[in-house]
Amino acid sequence: MASFDFRAALQRGLVIPAHPLALTAERRLDERRQRALSRYYIAAGAGGLAVGVHTTQFEIRDPKVGLFEPVLALAADEMARAGQPVVRIGGICGQTRQAVGEAEMLHRLGYHAGLLSLSALRTASEEELLAHCRAVAAVLPVIGFYLQPAVGGRLLPYTFWRRFAEIEKVVAIKIAPFNRYQTLDVVRAVVESGRDDIALYTGNDDNIVVDLITQFWGRRIAGGLLGHWAVWTRRAVELLAECHAQRATLPRAIEVTDSNAAFFDAANGFAGCIAGLHEVLRRQGLLEGIWCLNPKEMLGPGQREEIDRVYHAYPHLNDDEFVAAHRDEWLR
Repeated sequence: MASFDFRAALQRGLVIPAHPLALTAERRLDERRQRALSRYYIAAGAGGLAVGVHTTQFEIRDPKVGLFEPVLALAADEMARAGQPVVRIGGICGQTRQAVGEAEMLHRLGYHAGLLSLSALRTASEEELLAHCRAVAAVLPVIGFYLQPAVGGRLLPYTFWRRFAEIEKVVAIKIAPFNRYQTLDVVRAVVESGRDDIALYTGNDDNIVVDLITQFWGRRIAGGLLGHWAVWTRRAVELLAECHAQRATLPRAIEVTDSNAAFFDAANGFAGCIAGLHEVLRRQGLLEGIWCLNPKEMLGPGQREEIDRVYHAYPHLNDDEFVAAHRDEWLR
């Protein structure tokens, strides 16, 4: 791993799925299916995995659940066995003491970088936010995260991102405010910082293709770190290649966004965003069910029918045949 230049890999642009959590009907970790998911993403061509993030369910950090380190360790083991370099990204959240502790754990497990959520610091000043980021970056390289306020993020102005870009150990930023103005704030801040070694990644599930084919003041968004890419991942790898070659079209952008609306339950304020991904993976046979640690996390009204609709409307976007051909191997 020491010889792997993960920063260069991030800058080239990767498909990085946000890794889901496989559970049994008793809501206990299903290690066999958890490993199978990691194997699926790697075999599909994903260049990195993000584990311990929202899609992995924040409840894994609850001491009564006790799954944070075991789940991160399982994914690290599968990435080490991959036979190819994989960028290892772990989610980091909480107040500074918790965040630094999580960074230390990720470092111990061999992760390359931490995706740093600032949701727990909703009332912190800009100075306090930056001090928090510097404390975490002193332990592990950091990927910034602009999370949309509708699902727990906070507004982060241009001035924050401009100063954040000055932190030496910042290696990338995931841009996910679901807002064009705020997306431009991040990109402009990085451009004006002069840091061409900070990779830009889209998390804007409502604008994935548009983000990837747009030129922003001479910079491009290199890849995606997305819950959406936790399903139909083989096609996502092909899509990113099309975007890099400037072959992706606006009609394809609409198809991807429409599919995301179904997976993420946009009609119900994203209430079923995790369960929707689980439903696709269940249909493919990778998950046994759609269970989440929080029993209230389930499909939204009409969401199953919406997933049926996009499956029918865009058969060229799913990778069911690829999964069917290799599923038994991954579940061994």
